[in-house]
Amino acid sequence: MGFPARAFYTVMRLAPSRIKMRMWRGLYQRMARSQTDPSFCFMNYGFTDEAELQLSEGDEPDRIFIQLYNMNIRDVEIEGKEVLEIGSGRGGGASWIARTYNPKSLMAVDYSAEAVRLSQGWFAAQDNLEFKEGNAQDLSLPDDSFDIAYNVESSHCYANIPEFLKEVFRVLRPGGKFCWTDMRDSRTMEKMHGQFLETGFSIESRADVTKNVTDALNLIDEERREMIRQSAPASLRKSFETFGGVPGTPIFEALKSGKIQYFRYLLCKPR
Repeated sequence: MGFPARAFYTVMRLAPSRIKMRMWRGLYQRMARSQTDPSFCFMNYGFTDEAELQLSEGDEPDRIFIQLYNMNIRDVEIEGKEVLEIGSGRGGGASWIARTYNPKSLMAVDYSAEAVRLSQGWFAAQDNLEFKEGNAQDLSLPDDSFDIAYNVESSHCYANIPEFLKEVFRVLRPGGKFCWTDMRDSRTMEKMHGQFLETGFSIESRADVTKNVTDALNLIDEERREMIRQSAPASLRKSFETFGGVPGTPIFEALKSGKIQYFRYLLCKPR
């Protein structure tokens, strides 16, 4: 691992939360500007699933990434509901859920203006889907306005997790569900478990899916390295590989060793 990658990993571990959040936003903005190919509409680490998910021919190339979204939301009833995605990235997950599960509406919010702009252009034909720039810690949305909220591999970028959770709780209707999946070191994951409860959520289910995620990262290794080679300047490629969880980089090795764990939670706001 070269110096830029080591520096990137060290800063992301040790910098104050607000600095890390600005760095993540800058990274996502740069990626959105440098890679405008609509076939690159997913940014997550992926998920290997024993259950065979039926996909259209057009969605099949993104199977590994779609499976992560499906794993996160498959225990809730979405059809006809008002749904919120917080941290929608390049929009592929929101588009697939809106097409596949037929919510009444799906509002997808992201901190990166460039990513929102791309998503708005790519998925404009979907009537039940809207993309909006916004801050997960200060959602400009009414109280009690969504039946379901979900968040996929995004919250590790946030500066203030308690404020994020309070905002999710606020915008959900009583009885609303929150589907969350992301990675943390074991100490921080234990702390977050407590923060879910302190916010007022009840925990309906939780699972450690780390192995499914690392297996997925191994499967997409060559594809991800090539995408980074095409879109990132040589001086930043190692940092992008670390950010992307490429095998051999610190984040992947921490997942593989168990120092970082990847979890899913299904939470409920009391009635």
